[in-house]
Amino acid sequence: MNEQQQLKNLTKEKQLSMNKKTWFVTGASKGLGLVLVKTLLKAGYRVAATSRNINELQTAVGVNSDAFLPLAVDLKNEKSVEKGIQDTVAQFGTIDVVVNNAGYGLFGSLEELSDEEVRENFDINVFGVLNVIRKVLPYMRKQQSGHIFNIASIGGFAGAFPGFGSYIATKFAMHGFSESLDAEVKPFGIKVTIVSPGYFRTQFLDASLGVPKNEIEAYKLVRESQQAHQQGINHNQPGDPAKAAIVMIEIAEQQQPPLHLFLGKDAYQFADSKIKAVQQDMAAVKELATSTDIDQ
Repeated sequence: MNEQQQLKNLTKEKQLSMNKKTWFVTGASKGLGLVLVKTLLKAGYRVAATSRNINELQTAVGVNSDAFLPLAVDLKNEKSVEKGIQDTVAQFGTIDVVVNNAGYGLFGSLEELSDEEVRENFDINVFGVLNVIRKVLPYMRKQQSGHIFNIASIGGFAGAFPGFGSYIATKFAMHGFSESLDAEVKPFGIKVTIVSPGYFRTQFLDASLGVPKNEIEAYKLVRESQQAHQQGINHNQPGDPAKAAIVMIEIAEQQQPPLHLFLGKDAYQFADSKIKAVQQDMAAVKELATSTDIDQ
């Protein structure tokens, strides 16, 4: 079944049982966020979408509809996040699905990257997400329902990518707090899904990949990885973001959605390799590593 047929089927299903879910999507002016917003609107959902530049967002989405609310939100500013969520509730009456998609990649070895560069990466990719979660949960707890998608990365599960240490750390953090969040909000009927995409053909490696101000010549492997991502992998990624958007929408409609959603064949391959490597490490030293209990 091709993408157009999937979308037609999805739209038909929504027309038959339209529940008017409201989605709140951050980082929606480009990449997966933009594709998701367009797909949601075509399928009949109500969508609030955020970007730092509202004009850029409106132009990119290209839709003028009562079902679409573009918002200028600074994710680092709690008051800005709070206002965006309040405006969404005022417009649509509810927020049913949140997609924490905004974020950017930062390239460079850990020795090369400055404290300032790494902290800025965490401010957007981690603390910006936490700001959204804190401000939306009071509404979701009150309505006793909701679904939070946190867009991480396969790099937040399998971290052996030289030169991506800071970015990977932000995504490992997202995996960790999302697992805790899931346990915390489950009693309120709120669901959490950690999305771990592999390589998808978006502008991520164009516009969203920072590089260190002070490169260290000795890190040849890191420079090779940087060149491979910017010149070889870029624009040749195997994943189709339109198909990823459809998968996410279908997951959101499931009664028991997964906590962990690995997107793409490559993501599954990386995850399988990581799981096997951990199991091998555990088995290799199990007798020694489990000999640590206090003798009775």
